[in-house]
Amino acid sequence: MRLEDYWGVGPKTSEQLRESMGIERAVEAIESADIRALAEAGLPRGRAVRILRRANGATGIETLGTRDTREVYDELLELASQHALTAHAADRIRVLTPLPDVEDREERLDRVLAARDAWLGLDDEERDAVRSAFASYDEADGSDRAAVETALELREAGLRGETFESLEVLDDDALSAAADALGTVSEDGSVATGVDDELDRLRDRRDEVAALQSSALDVLESVRERGVRSFEEFRAAFVEYVAAETDVPRGRVEAAVAEDARDEADFAATSLRNLLAELDEEVDEREATVAADLRESVEEARRDVDVAVAAVSDIAFEISLGRFAAAHELTRPRLVDDGLAVAGARNLTLSGDVQPVNYAVGAHELNLAGESPPSDDRVAVLTGANSGGKTTLLETLAQVVLLAAMGLPVPAERAEVGGFDTVVFHRRHASFNAGVLESTLKSIVPPLSTGDRTLMLVDEFEAITEPGRAADLLNGLVDLTVDRGALGVYVTHLADDLSPLPPEARIDGIFAEGLTEDLELRVDYQPRFGTIGKSTPEFIVSRLVANARDPVERQGFEALAAAVGEEAVQRTLSDAAWSDG
Repeated sequence: MRLEDYWGVGPKTSEQLRESMGIERAVEAIESADIRALAEAGLPRGRAVRILRRANGATGIETLGTRDTREVYDELLELASQHALTAHAADRIRVLTPLPDVEDREERLDRVLAARDAWLGLDDEERDAVRSAFASYDEADGSDRAAVETALELREAGLRGETFESLEVLDDDALSAAADALGTVSEDGSVATGVDDELDRLRDRRDEVAALQSSALDVLESVRERGVRSFEEFRAAFVEYVAAETDVPRGRVEAAVAEDARDEADFAATSLRNLLAELDEEVDEREATVAADLRESVEEARRDVDVAVAAVSDIAFEISLGRFAAAHELTRPRLVDDGLAVAGARNLTLSGDVQPVNYAVGAHELNLAGESPPSDDRVAVLTGANSGGKTTLLETLAQVVLLAAMGLPVPAERAEVGGFDTVVFHRRHASFNAGVLESTLKSIVPPLSTGDRTLMLVDEFEAITEPGRAADLLNGLVDLTVDRGALGVYVTHLADDLSPLPPEARIDGIFAEGLTEDLELRVDYQPRFGTIGKSTPEFIVSRLVANARDPVERQGFEALAAAVGEEAVQRTLSDAAWSDG
């Protein structure tokens, strides 16, 4: 396959990869989602991630219908990658994409939840052993030898269960022999130092003679300084000198001396050159023998080695996702054809004491606590107080849908998630001009118009145009959502300005309930189905009145209190004071 056949690999990138790593290695890196290899070849890491996502999940990427959807997707994968046991596992997590086939999602859910249970079932000592094994694997850059050694460590730890079952078929003896051989023989047949004592001894002897050969004139002078008076004495002194300075036996030196040298200098140079050639040949023969034995050990264990390499990579990947699921108490969603329903859902980007919420749109069988919305409503218009969590609810729904689409557990006690061809999430943007309106419409309307299974999660559409016209456009979007058989949740403050909604749509509300003793807005984040939420400005004005220290400033806020309802403001202030008392 040509490198340029991959999405995002143009002529320049193709040339860069070809020069840095060769076509075969570059294709292998792309197909195996090896971000590190591409980054080491000079590609920016972000670009490498985008290329690999397209190469390994082009269809799934099309699910991410807007920039805001892609941002949620990126945030989820970055959060999950923080629980990775190895760098390669983190890279594999970062290139996950939505899976088009529900069978593939169910299979990944099986593996991830089994890995979660496996991780939770380990005691502290076993977890330390797993972390230590994979840390060593990472330090060795994930080589085959490191993978084999990691597999042996995991087997020694006695780990059992579905996640580790691929290790159970391995032969420890064969793997141990292979571990000694792997990484010690290079492609050109050279054997690493420390592998064979005899080879190391021969190399040391050869290197000693090579050092003398490179300084033959010094050898000549050293021998002459022994007071030799004839060539025969010189020859004998030379043999003694070389034998003393190296590990070469005297007889071996004697056998290599030059027989037809012109003079002493030629004799010394030629003799050392002859001896070095013999020792080079001896080293080469021994190295070839050792290399053959090592390769034979690897080949005898090749099946086990290949299994170990794949198993270690997969176990690191699955346990990493299992750790992510365990850390955030994620659960298995029920994958359905249509509809979206969550009970006890939490937003993964929030910290602290978070109020779980129940919500649903479209067909569902989930029994939500309290009053449940009708299961035939295709669209929900969500209204309510500022800072009431409406945008957070939309983002939570997007998180649940995207995680389920990737075959990952979700942040909810229970969930039913349909299969969506496109998820359109649009956050509220503060800009107010024709260009923003046009770009927004071009972003959210085409996916809705296709008639494919689309989920619309749109926040405060009115923020980008005049309120009156925004109500008309929102009515049009609701009608289009119903007509195209899509699902939608639209956040707005314009519920009172909307025309009668189609029977398949409803209005939900989030309510502010007052102020805390610290004069913070107290909100019930659980939407009330079929009820318009109120923005309750008297709560905000009450806080401003209570916090005002400057008399003139306070008078201004009291004037606003009269405008929004002075009695409601005073009642709010009394409730807050009573709560404080």
